[in-house]
This record gives sequence, structure tokens and C-alpha cells, in this order.
Amino acid sequence: MSIGNPWKRSRALQLGCVVLLWAWLTCATSGQDLAQTDTMVDATTLNGKALCGYQGWFRCPDDGTSSAWLHWSRRRSISPESLTFEMWPDLSEFTPEEKFAVPGFTHADGSQAYLYSGAKPKTIHRHFQWMQQYGIDGVFVQRFLVNLRQPSFDSILQNVRSAAEKTGRVYGVCYDLSGYPADRIVERLTSDWKVLVNQRKVTSDGRYLHHEGRPVVFIWGLYPDRFDAEIAHQLIDFFHEEGPYQATVIGGCPWNWQREGDQRWAAAFRKLEVLSPWNHGNVVQRRGKKVANTEVWKDDIQVTGPAGVAYLPVVYPGFAWTNLKGANAEGATIDRRGGEFFWEQCVAAAKLKTGMIYVAMFDEVDEATAIYKVTNNPPQQAHFKTYEGLPSDWYLRLTGEATKMIRGEIPITEKLPITPN
Repeated sequence: MSIGNPWKRSRALQLGCVVLLWAWLTCATSGQDLAQTDTMVDATTLNGKALCGYQGWFRCPDDGTSSAWLHWSRRRSISPESLTFEMWPDLSEFTPEEKFAVPGFTHADGSQAYLYSGAKPKTIHRHFQWMQQYGIDGVFVQRFLVNLRQPSFDSILQNVRSAAEKTGRVYGVCYDLSGYPADRIVERLTSDWKVLVNQRKVTSDGRYLHHEGRPVVFIWGLYPDRFDAEIAHQLIDFFHEEGPYQATVIGGCPWNWQREGDQRWAAAFRKLEVLSPWNHGNVVQRRGKKVANTEVWKDDIQVTGPAGVAYLPVVYPGFAWTNLKGANAEGATIDRRGGEFFWEQCVAAAKLKTGMIYVAMFDEVDEATAIYKVTNNPPQQAHFKTYEGLPSDWYLRLTGEATKMIRGEIPITEKLPITPN
């Protein structure tokens, strides 16, 4: 019996293998988001979580929002003099459709410089893929009351929802009260939450963060010097009322909240389920270096613990805003020290057994507090902070390690647990 042409049989076998390989790669690619981690992040609790603030507020011309260079520039055009951000994001992994050429900005080799827009779903998805890859649990997406009329911020929330679902991350809403008229805060915030619950069904989303059986809402900006304590009480009471809008409330307040003499404010802070004092800029000098003052956390926990209030410490990698505020603001710069400034805070939180941390922020290059990928080769036309030769994913890696340490999965160690290589 003839067995046929052996070359044809070999060729057919090769083609068959190629088809099988293609099919395998297709399946692997379609499921690669969830394949990168063993399980989806538990959305039922804050405990054991490292959660990042996520702004998503950057825009570019031709991104469909008509917002020009929002948060990249103080004007609708962009120039070295109009910049409002301190670090240039690393876009080496971005697709052409995600990148927007920046007129007049080039890298040292003469190549065109690009920025991104948070209005692109693929870009938000990419950010969440990084969180998944490096073991970061999720985000609180910032929802500024002053921006609620802009449709693009609703799109950001929707894109975050989609990305969290695809990558198994969690998300929650963080209302930022900054800059909003005090007499309109309660009505604006509560009406928006009703829309999110009733129409957009965010709290029914399997990836929306819950704690103690209720969806979580973060209210940032509970500052006694900005409005009367009655407003804080009205907000907290709204979320505590039984019904469809009930939520576990995290309150973002000043780091020195205990010094507040108004007993109505003191009572408001103790009504929260979770307290999260903003510790940015609260530093001390040690051996000529700026170190985050985490000693206040110990004092805070001695008060919040007996009151039944959980404690969510804020950690951040450093700070600078000379492009945003001008050269006179150089004195406010907080050196990252290669990640040591950030890691020292994470160690302090782990030692206090807070069981959770808030990383501020994932993407805020405006004030050089971002942990996502930043280039060490920014354009030459202006001054930018860099990661000083460290890998662009250095702070993503550190945050992933901090998550493990907070959970007790790795020992608490004063030394950085990773190396550049």
C-alpha cells in the first residue's frame, strides 16, 4: 500500500502544528488578563489590600473629549512654559492609537515625544494589566465634584469598571471635594451617588469593592478649614442610612486631625468606618534626608482602634511640583531615594498591622507621586524628574512587594526587597 509523498506529509504535519499553535496562542491571548494571577482579587473586604488612587484625568487633542492637553498643560496648547506635570510617562508599550504627538517635544535622540489620554479605554486597560501583573489589588477612581459635568469623567469610570472586570482587580469611587462650593457639596455628592447606584448599577458590579457587607465610598477632603462640620455629618449620615445607598465610608482628612478643637469635627471623624489621614508633606529630617512622619500613625491608631474605626494609612513615593508651581516650589520636593522613602512608609504600616494601605497615586505625574511606568529619557525641552536610572516598573514592583508584606505573605524587612536586575 502506498504511503504517499513523504514531503507532502511532512509539510501537512508542519501546517497542522502551526494551526494548533495559532489556536493555542489565540486562546491564551484572549484569557491572558486573568491568567497572570492565580485568582481574582477578593472584592468583599478592604483587609489585606493595597489600593491606589487613580486620577485618569489626562487628555490630549483629538481624543474625542475636546479637552486639549488637560492636566498636561495649563493652556489648551502645550509648551515648556505651560507644563503642569513633573514626570514623563513611559509609553514604550503603547500602541500607535494610544499615543499623541506633543508638538515641539523630542527625546535626546531626536525622536518624537508622545503623551497619552485617559479617555482611551485601551490605555486604562493597560494600566490595570500592570496592576494585575505586579500584584496590585485595584484603585479608588477619583471623582471630583467640580468635574461631574464633564462626560469624559463618566467614561473614565466606565472604562475602569471594564478594566477591573477583565483583569480581576477591584475598584471603588473616591469623591474629591476640593474646590467645590461648600453649600452645594451634600446635594451634589448624594445625587451623583444615587445615579451611580440606580442607573449605572456600580454597587451591583462584582468588581466594586465592598467592606463589612456594604459598598465602599471614599470621601476625600474632610478638612475643618474648608467647611462646617455639619456638612461632614450630613454626608456620613446619608451613607449610614439603611437602604440602597448605604455604604462603608472612608474619610480622607488632614494628618493632624487629632488637633482639631471643634468637637463636632472630632465626632464626625469617629463616625467613619475607616479613617485615612493625608500624610503628604508631613516629613521630618533625619541625617539630612526627608523621611515621612509615620509616628503620628501610632497615635492615631490608639484613638481609632478603641472607637471601632479602621485605619487606612496613605503612602507615597515622593513629591515634586516645580513645573506646576514654579521654581520657587523646589523646596517642597521630597526625594524618592531610589524607593527607600516609599518603602519606609510601607514597613511602618506593616509593623502597625493596619492590614491595608492607600498608595497615592498610581498615575499622578502632576506632583511626581506616580508609581506607574515613567521614562528615564524624557524630552529635552523642559526639566522632568525621572526614576534616576531605575527600571520604569520599579515602583510597581515595590508596591507589589508592599502588598505581600501588608498581608503577611513575606517578612517585614527594612531593606528594599528587590534589586534593579
